[in-house]
Amino acid sequence: MLLKGGRTLIVRDMGGFIIHANMPGWLLPRTRDHGHGPLAMVVESILRPGRLIAMHEHRNDEIVSWVPDGVMRHDDRATGSLVIDGRHLMVMNAGRSFWHSEETLPNDPPLRMLQIFVRPREADLEPGIQHGPVAPAAPNVWRHLFGPEAGDAPFFVRNAVDFFDIRLDEGALVEFPSMPGRDLYFYVFSGRIAAGNEVFAEGEQGLLPGGGTLSLKAEEASLVVAFLVDPAAPVTRKGTVGDNPKIPPAFAVRAVKKLAPLRRLWRTK
Repeated sequence: MLLKGGRTLIVRDMGGFIIHANMPGWLLPRTRDHGHGPLAMVVESILRPGRLIAMHEHRNDEIVSWVPDGVMRHDDRATGSLVIDGRHLMVMNAGRSFWHSEETLPNDPPLRMLQIFVRPREADLEPGIQHGPVAPAAPNVWRHLFGPEAGDAPFFVRNAVDFFDIRLDEGALVEFPSMPGRDLYFYVFSGRIAAGNEVFAEGEQGLLPGGGTLSLKAEEASLVVAFLVDPAAPVTRKGTVGDNPKIPPAFAVRAVKKLAPLRRLWRTK
């Protein structure tokens, strides 16, 4: 059964840095986990021109930076300065510790991107970073960008999550990626699609437990991302961000949804 999730309730504005944190586990009706197996969260991040996020530490998160448009400028103590844009992807395999900063220059365009947090298979793995070009996106064709180690994707995370994106023309009809033993989670970055007798607008998400075949039709030009997740994969839940203790528990979110809309649930210093 396809489960639909609306726009996230977790929105935080930090003055030129705005996050919309999507929790795939919250689509399940009786879950206690904000993540779904090794997929901890999918954060839509907006960074205004001239905004610096100072050097900070991550631990035990696999963090993928996907930038469809715009420019994110990364700096770290191991590799130095890197640029992530529509032609490049970055994966921080934070492991036991990784320090980095992010910024946009005053003359850069506004940045809207996804930062994807994957739970590694175990804690305190060796830290590292991957950065490089990606194949150009062909219209109406899924592009496989990352997957587990030793897989077919050009980048890897250290758990059983595969990631795809697609740019759809209006009226295009395609099938979501599928794989035996994997659940499907997807997010509409822009546009509007129809799938499983539901319509999903920008910022909305879907989860298909058990996976299987699912078609989608673009009701307008759209940009969609899809994840194939093994919900039974071993994970560590010690991520600095992906399993931050200030993330609201699932039962509290369910109660809020029933009582009243509340836009800011997760507050950190």
